[in-house]
Amino acid sequence: MPKIGFHAPIKGGVHNALIVAKDTGCDTVQLFSRNPRGWMAKPLTRADILLFRKIRKQTKISPVLIHCNYLVNLAAVDDVFLEKSRASFREEVERALLLGVDYLVVHPGSARGACETDGIALCATSLKIACKGLRFGSLRILLENTAGQGDCIGHRFEHLEEIMRICPKLPLAVCLDTAHAFTAGYDIREEDGLEALLQRVQKTVKTKNVRAIHFNDSRAVYNSRVDRHWHIGEGHIGADALRRVARHPKLKHAAFILETPYDDPRADIKNLEMLRSFVADPP
Repeated sequence: MPKIGFHAPIKGGVHNALIVAKDTGCDTVQLFSRNPRGWMAKPLTRADILLFRKIRKQTKISPVLIHCNYLVNLAAVDDVFLEKSRASFREEVERALLLGVDYLVVHPGSARGACETDGIALCATSLKIACKGLRFGSLRILLENTAGQGDCIGHRFEHLEEIMRICPKLPLAVCLDTAHAFTAGYDIREEDGLEALLQRVQKTVKTKNVRAIHFNDSRAVYNSRVDRHWHIGEGHIGADALRRVARHPKLKHAAFILETPYDDPRADIKNLEMLRSFVADPP
């Protein structure tokens, strides 16, 4: 049975995401380590780090994922924005290492103003520059597939494969987002469509490298290249299709993380209960 969790808030401190996850019966959790919508990050104090590690040991939440802030664009054409993105991403890696988490999730970026091939190469170069000299230990960077909105690269798994090929010395793996895959043109509504997706994943980045699943329904329609997460069973993917994803034997090793809209805390509980029912139901 896969581990189940959601993206938890960090109000009051990063350690509170672990407490919220434990209190809602989660095995795993994703969080931001800082404000996701600003360049400046409040430094982690020694007390912050020790408390986070202590609470994690107590709650036994594993794996723990940090999602990179939203401003980082490792494929940015603008030189000033690119340098800020590289510096911010390095800071994200350093914070993940200090907290001792398992995964850092990042979007490959937007290649607006350049061709797709150049954007992929630039993202890989940015990763190597940002991570130069760092010792990763057990931390892995998860490249997340995208919907392809706004010239974003990463909407084909071949893009992620190429980034991984260019960066053989970096600990790269994959986070598969169901809503992004659907609106990028992978039709997972039927069983044969899901199998086709997993075959593509195996041929490119390898299924074993899918360490996390962002488990979301989609408010946007198929192949629209629009990124709009929605509550489980209420979007255009649907409950039956998502149940097949949750119960697929080739994905049971991955951590399933809900990123559904946080418009009502009760909705998160409902989404968690649906995901649990999917994996608990007998085939």
